[in-house]
Formats: sequence, C-alpha cells, structure tokens
Amino acid sequence: MPQSPAAQHRLDPAREQAILDAIRELLTEVGYDRMSIDEVARRARASKATIYRRWAGKPDMVTAALHGMMREHPALADTGSLRGDLIAGLTLFCRVYERKHPYVLALLSAIRADPSLGRLLHEHVLATGTAEAEIVLDRAVRRGDLPAAPDTGVVVEVCKAMLWHRLLLTGLPLDDAWVAHLVDDIVRPLLGSPW
Repeated sequence: MPQSPAAQHRLDPAREQAILDAIRELLTEVGYDRMSIDEVARRARASKATIYRRWAGKPDMVTAALHGMMREHPALADTGSLRGDLIAGLTLFCRVYERKHPYVLALLSAIRADPSLGRLLHEHVLATGTAEAEIVLDRAVRRGDLPAAPDTGVVVEVCKAMLWHRLLLTGLPLDDAWVAHLVDDIVRPLLGSPW
C-alpha cells in the first residue's frame, strides 16, 4: 500500500484491527464523506496521532480497511477439472464481493469526487483476482483442459463486470445457479473450452 514516509509506522495488530473495523463500520453507517478521523479514533479508542502515524489520510485508511477484507479467504480448491475449479473459485469470489458490496456503495460518489481515492481503491482493492485466476487457468493448461493459457486479464475483467452488474444493478443473488450460468454460458465460450 502506498504511504507517505511518515505513515510507515506499524501498529500493534489488535490496535490496527480495531481501527480498520471502525473504518468499515463508519463507511456503512455514515458513508465516506461524513466519516471523520476523529470518529474513527473515538470508536477504535486510538488517538488521531496513532492513525496519522500509520496512514497519510482518509483515502489510505479506507483502502487499507478494504484491502484487508479482500485477502481474507481460503485458497482456491483444485477440484480436478477446469469447470469445477471455475465454479468453486467464482463461488468464493461471490462471497467476497457480497462482503464488499456495502462498502462499494458507500464509496461510489466519493470515488468520482476524489481521483486519488479511486486510484488507490483500484490498485489495492478492485484490481484483485488476477493472480488466483492465473493459478486456475495455468493448472487447466497443465491438465490438458485448455490448449494454451488465455488472456487472464480479459477473463477476470468479464467476470468482475458480471459480478458487479448483478450486485449493483439487478440486485439479484449471486447464487449457485447464476455461478453455473456464468461459467457455462460466458466463461467457457470466452476460453474456447469444449468441456
């Protein structure tokens, strides 16, 4: 995570977690614009000086809080088939995206108003999943499920677009039937896989 030289101070893990939890709570309760560092400090029982020693400002704090959420998931399963791996992986990421949904809603207007926040979130929160997808697709090539590695970035971009469209625009659930539809009707043709 990019930080100013003064913001490189590491906190006690329990103290840092309390601050990150307070940030997440406030984002969903009052939104980014109305969330203050004073209130984060009060809820986390930390001083503002402690917060500013760790993060340069509100965009860095919020990005750190959401970045941590993105990394809190188990390793992707090797099911023995490309289709199985895709369904297992996308099901896992549906749960991650459902957890992120309230925070993304709280940040939509702020991202448009603050380009630095949008850039940080894109680099450290939204631009995730590519490494995991590469593992799944490389494994499929080694197993012979795919003739060659596809453009992973395109596959991830399409899947993310579908996930966010479903969450933000339709409000329909990211259930098992939808994941199977995404894998069978969109990802499979994109990969050129017969399975």
